[in-house]
Amino acid sequence: MSIQTEVARRRTFAIISHPDAGKTTLTEKLLLFAGAIQIAGSVKARKASRHASSDWMEIEKQRGISVASSVMQMEYRDCVINLLDTPGHQDFSEDTYRVLTAVDAALMVIDAANGVEPQTIRLLQVCRARNTPIITFINKMDREVKEPLDLLAEIEEHIGMDAVPMSWPVGMGKAFEGVFDIARDKMRLFRPGQERRDDSKDDVIDGLDNPEIAKRFGDAFTSAKNDIELIQAASPVFDRAEFLAGRQTPVFFGSAINNFGVQEVLDALVEQAPPPGARTAMERQVNPEEPKFTGVVFKVQANMDPAHRDRVAFVRVSSGKFNRGMRLKVSRNGKEIRPNNVVSFLSQRRELVDEAYAGDVIGIPNHGILHLGDVLTEGESLHFTGLPFFAPELFQAVEVKDPLRIKQLRTGLAQLGEEGAIQVFRPIAAGGALLLGAVGQLQFEVVAHRLAAEYGCEARMMASRYSMARWITAEDPKELRKFIDANASHIAYDVVEAPAFLVTSGAQLRVAEERYPSIRFHAMREHGAAPSAAH
Repeated sequence: MSIQTEVARRRTFAIISHPDAGKTTLTEKLLLFAGAIQIAGSVKARKASRHASSDWMEIEKQRGISVASSVMQMEYRDCVINLLDTPGHQDFSEDTYRVLTAVDAALMVIDAANGVEPQTIRLLQVCRARNTPIITFINKMDREVKEPLDLLAEIEEHIGMDAVPMSWPVGMGKAFEGVFDIARDKMRLFRPGQERRDDSKDDVIDGLDNPEIAKRFGDAFTSAKNDIELIQAASPVFDRAEFLAGRQTPVFFGSAINNFGVQEVLDALVEQAPPPGARTAMERQVNPEEPKFTGVVFKVQANMDPAHRDRVAFVRVSSGKFNRGMRLKVSRNGKEIRPNNVVSFLSQRRELVDEAYAGDVIGIPNHGILHLGDVLTEGESLHFTGLPFFAPELFQAVEVKDPLRIKQLRTGLAQLGEEGAIQVFRPIAAGGALLLGAVGQLQFEVVAHRLAAEYGCEARMMASRYSMARWITAEDPKELRKFIDANASHIAYDVVEAPAFLVTSGAQLRVAEERYPSIRFHAMREHGAAPSAAH
C-alpha cells in the first residue's frame, strides 16, 4: 500500500481523565473490543496476578494508579489505532502534556457521578490550546449519577465547545436500562458484561416513538424522550468539520466496567477522528504523506525491562515510512543511528517493527543517545518545538543513604531526569546536594521507589528551602554570566545544562526581575528552544 493509503488508515489518540473516572478500565475494554487482548485485568484487584494491561510499573501495580504513559497499537475496521494512555494522577500532568503533543485526537472520560473534575479541566485546556478534537465518554451510568442534562452543561461550561449527544441514557444506577442511539433512532438495551455489541431483536428496539419502549421502561424512558426532544430542538446537530476544528465534542454514555457503550466509542474514533495531519517545524511544515521519514521523541522511559536496564525512546512518526535498520540522523547533534530492534507495544508485550507510518508510535531502545524532543530524519536538519518542561513548584534535596552507592544515584537521577519523570538540578555552589524539582508530591515518591527498585540505591529525600525556579536567558552572554556569578548560591543547571534561578519566594523573584532588567526569567522551557547555558 502507498504511504498516502497507510496514513489515511491511522488514528492516534490519547485518553484523558481525572483519577478514578475509569480511564484505565476503558482502555482495556477498547483493546478487548478490538480483539487486541483476550482478558481484561481489573485495576482494583491489585493483589491479583494480573493488572491493568496499560499499567506496568511496579508502583502502579501496588497503588492501582497509572503514573506513566503507555502506548498501545491495535487494528479495528481496517484502521490502525495508536492509543496513548496517560497518567490520570494530577502530579503527572507534565508527562501527560507531552503525550498530548503526539496525538491527533483525545478521548475524554468523565465520571457521571462527579462530572467535570479539576484534572480533566487542566488537560482540556491543553487540548483546547492545540485545537485537538475531543470525543467524550460519560462513564459509570450503572451507578447513581448526575442528571445527563447537567453533565452536558458542565462540559460546555468548562471546555467552551458544544457538547453534542450521540446517545442518551435511559435511567441510571440499578434502574439503568440502556442508551438511545439518537442518530440511528434505536434503543440499545443494557446487558452487563457483553463483550460484543449484538444488534439482534433482543438487544435493540427501534424508534423514539415506539410504544413498546415506553410501555417496557415507563417513566425512565418518558424522561429520556423528553430530554432528547429538548436537545434536538435546542442543540446543534453534529458537524464533523466543527468537531475537527475543536468546536464540538460528540458525547457518548455508557459503563466501561460492563463493556457497555465501548464499541460505539471505537466506531466514532474510526469514523470521526482525523488521520495524522501536518506538523510545523522551525524550518518548514512537514506533511505526513511526504516520502521521507521524520519523527519526534516525545517520551523516554528507563527500565521498561529491568533485567536489561534498557531505555526506550517513544517516537511519533511525523512523515513518511520507517523501515527497520534505516539510517537516521539526530538533528540535535548530527549523529547517525541505525535502529534494528525497534518495537511497538501492547503494554509490556513488545513486537519488533519492520515498518511504520506517519501517526504510528515506535519505541527505539537506546543507551542515552536519544533525548526528549529529539527529531529523527533521513538527513534533513529539522527542529520541532512545543515539547514543554514546566518550572517545578516543589523541591527536595536528595542524598544516598549508602555513600558507596553515589554512582548509582547519579546514574539513576540522570536517566530519570532525561525521561522527564523528575527534574534534576545541580547547584553550582560547592558541596550542594542534588535538587529534585517536581510539579506534584507523588513524583518524589515514585522516583525514590524507582531508585531503589531499578538502580539499587536507597535515597534520602530532604526538605529544600526553595519553592520556585525560573530558567534564565539574556541576549548578551556577558550579562547572563554576570547574573550567575552574582547569584551563585541560587543557580543550578538542569539535565540539558540550562541555568535556572532558584528562589524561596515570589517576592525574591520580583526583586531579581527589577534589579536585572536584561535577564529573562522563564516559567517554561520548551525543547528545541532551550535556554543556552553559560558556564
